[in-house]
Amino acid sequence: MTGVAASATLGEPSGLRSGQVAAAAGVNIETLRYYERRGLLAEPQRSLGGHRLYPDSVVTTLRVIKAAQRLGFTLEEVADLLDVGRRSHTHGGRPQRGGRGGDAGLQQRARAKLAEVEERIADLATIRDTLRAALDAGCDDLVACADNDCCPIPFATITTRPHADISQDRSDT
Repeated sequence: MTGVAASATLGEPSGLRSGQVAAAAGVNIETLRYYERRGLLAEPQRSLGGHRLYPDSVVTTLRVIKAAQRLGFTLEEVADLLDVGRRSHTHGGRPQRGGRGGDAGLQQRARAKLAEVEERIADLATIRDTLRAALDAGCDDLVACADNDCCPIPFATITTRPHADISQDRSDT
């Protein structure tokens, strides 16, 4: 019997200790504590000696959190997704497509995240193409290039941000 399993037979709560969870999920122990503080993970039980004892399912939850982050979701968005999932599971059965009630489920949020990613990819492709054009044009001096009509870098449009409040940019006046 392992130390954790043996302690369960002696009346102490069972579960995985922080180091075991961190190793199994491929995260740092401080990450566990941070996710607890952020509400992504429930506060675990404690052993008689005060050690955190996590259920086996927390390893899956951690893997889900890290995968969602890699897909571009913020921790706040991940917390919302986990909350929607928990609520749908506590109301019996499997979660419905598109979430329950007014909550946006994974499908809707994944579509929105995909649209954001596609927009960023388009922006990056524009940047790549502009930089290639600048290299092909032999631009060596940004100031000289900015005054040249044949310069491929769109200085006039790059320096303007849509929906930006101009008053915020005037901090030096």
